[in-house]
Amino acid sequence: MAETQVLMERLEKAVIRLESLFSDSHRSIGMECGAVNGVNGGMSVAPYVEAFDRLLNGSVAEFLRNSKILEGDVKIHAEMVRAAFQAQRAFLLLVSQYQEPQESEMAVLLKPISDKIQEIQTFRERNRGSKMFNHLSAVSESIPALGWITVSPKPGPYVKEMNDAATFYTNRVLKDYKNSDLHHVDWVKSYLNIWTELQAYIKEHHTTGLTWSKTGPTASTASVLSTLTSGQCLPPPPPPPLPPGPPPVFDTESGKDEATTSRSALFAQLNQGEAITKGLRHVSDDQKTHKNPNLRAQGLPVRSPTKSHTPSPTSPKNSPQQSHSPLLELEGKKWRVEYQEDKNDLVITDTELKQVAYIFKCNKSTLQMKGKINSITIDNCRKFGLVFDNVVGIVEVINSRDIQIQVMGKVPTISINKTEGCHIYLSEDSLDCEIVSAKSSEMNILIPLNGDYKEFPVPEQFKTAWDGSKLVTEPAEIVG
Repeated sequence: MAETQVLMERLEKAVIRLESLFSDSHRSIGMECGAVNGVNGGMSVAPYVEAFDRLLNGSVAEFLRNSKILEGDVKIHAEMVRAAFQAQRAFLLLVSQYQEPQESEMAVLLKPISDKIQEIQTFRERNRGSKMFNHLSAVSESIPALGWITVSPKPGPYVKEMNDAATFYTNRVLKDYKNSDLHHVDWVKSYLNIWTELQAYIKEHHTTGLTWSKTGPTASTASVLSTLTSGQCLPPPPPPPLPPGPPPVFDTESGKDEATTSRSALFAQLNQGEAITKGLRHVSDDQKTHKNPNLRAQGLPVRSPTKSHTPSPTSPKNSPQQSHSPLLELEGKKWRVEYQEDKNDLVITDTELKQVAYIFKCNKSTLQMKGKINSITIDNCRKFGLVFDNVVGIVEVINSRDIQIQVMGKVPTISINKTEGCHIYLSEDSLDCEIVSAKSSEMNILIPLNGDYKEFPVPEQFKTAWDGSKLVTEPAEIVG
C-alpha cells in the first residue's frame, strides 16, 4: 500500500508538470529543447485543449472571482474546484499527445481528477454547519460532471444532469439572498454558467466522447513519468498537491456500455443516484410500524417489499466492491453511521441538540434515534428504515432507494433528492413539516387520521403553462 500511495503522488505531480511543460507559457522553452521522448515540447496544444483553456479563463475564472467576494468556505471550496479543472485540463493534454492506454492504466491516470472531486465533496460533509452550506452543496452535487471524460457516446447529457442536481441547492441560495445580497445571485449565475459552457464545449469538440491521439506513444504511468524525467528543460516542480481524500467506493449499478464500465466506475460513487429499480409496491399492513407496534419496539426494519433487481444478460458485471468496516460512533458533533448491513437493532440514545447524524451506505438496516438532534442525512442507503423523535433542522435523503422514515415527534423540513422509493410517516405534531423533493420518484407521505394512517403520493410530474403574465406550474397528476 505504501508503494501504491507513493506511485499515486508521483503520478499526480507528473500530470501537473506535464501540463506546465506543454502550456503556452512554456512553449518557447519547449522549442529550444526540442522533442522529449517523441513528443515535441514546442508544438502548440490541440484545438480542444485551447478551447478548454478559454473556458478556464472565462466562466471558471468568473466563478472564482465571485467566490472570492463571498469569502469563507465558498472561497476555499472554489479553489478546490479550480484545482479539479486544472487536473482535467492536464488529462485532456495527455489525451491529445498519447494513444489510449489499457484499462488498468486508465484508472491510474484518472485518479488525480477523482481525488479532487472526492476532496470537494468531503469538504462539504465536514462543514455541514456552515452558513454557506447550500453553496457548498450545489458544488458538491454537481462537480461529478467532470466525470464526462469517461462517458461515451454522449457525455453532454451527463453534464446537464449534474447541472440539474446543482439547481436544487442554487434555488435555495437565490431564495435566501435575491432580495438582500446580489453577490450571491452573481455567484449562482457564474457557477451554473460553467456547466452550460462545458456542455457547449463538449458538443463542439467531444460530441461522442474523448478521442485519443493516433500517433503518439501509448499512455501509461511509466511513459508519463519517463517523459517528465528525461527532458533537460523541465520547469521547476510545483508545490506538493493537497493530500488526497479517502479512496472512492466504486459502484457500477448504472448500466453503461461494457467498454467504458471500468473507467466510469471511478466516478460512480459521485453519481450513485442514477441506478433505477422498478416495481416498488405499497407497504402491507403487517409491515407498517403504526399498525404493528412490535416493529417500533424492537427496531425492526421499516421497508416496503421490493422486486429484486436482476441485471439483464447483456449488463456488465459489477466491479468488486471495496470492503469497509461498519461504523457507529460520535465524531465531534457528528454521529457517523456507515456501512451497516442487515442490522435491525441500531439505536442512538445519547443525542444533543448541537449534534448532527450522517448515515452513509447502510443497507437492509434500521436505526432508531431518541431525543432531539440538529439534523439527519441519509446518503446512498438501500432498504433503510429510520425512526426518530425530534429534529430541529432538516432531514435529508439523497442518492438512496427504498427508504422508510417515521417521525415520532417534530421536524420542520424533510428533503428528498435523487431517491427512488421513500415513505414518510408523520406524527400529529409534525403535520406542518415541509417536504421538498427533486429528481425523485415513488414518494409517499402517510398522515395520521382517526387513529390510522392515510397515504398520499407526492407528485412526480408537473405541467407548466403561460397565463399571460407568468408561468404557472401545477401537478400533472391527481393527489388525494
